[in-house]
Amino acid sequence: MTITSVVVLFAVVWFMVFFIVLPLRLTTQGDAGSVVPGTPRGAPRDEMVGRKAKVTTLFAIIVWGLLAGIITSGTITVRDFDWMGRMPPISSAP
Repeated sequence: MTITSVVVLFAVVWFMVFFIVLPLRLTTQGDAGSVVPGTPRGAPRDEMVGRKAKVTTLFAIIVWGLLAGIITSGTITVRDFDWMGRMPPISSAP
């Protein structure tokens, strides 16, 4: 894996984990019963983006490590996803 693919893989994993973590423990203003004028009832009551970013980073490092380990070990390769058989066969040069 090149450094670019490492960074791209981490960014993709981080954002996927972030979108999973974002709605967890969400309390809306409507649930709390105190809606600030000019905001929708579904707006968050507390700003916890910083804490959720830290939790996301922790889980993203773990998931990224697992994925990077699988990719670099060769357990899963691009050829595993060639379901149509369009990739040329691996030539074994003597």
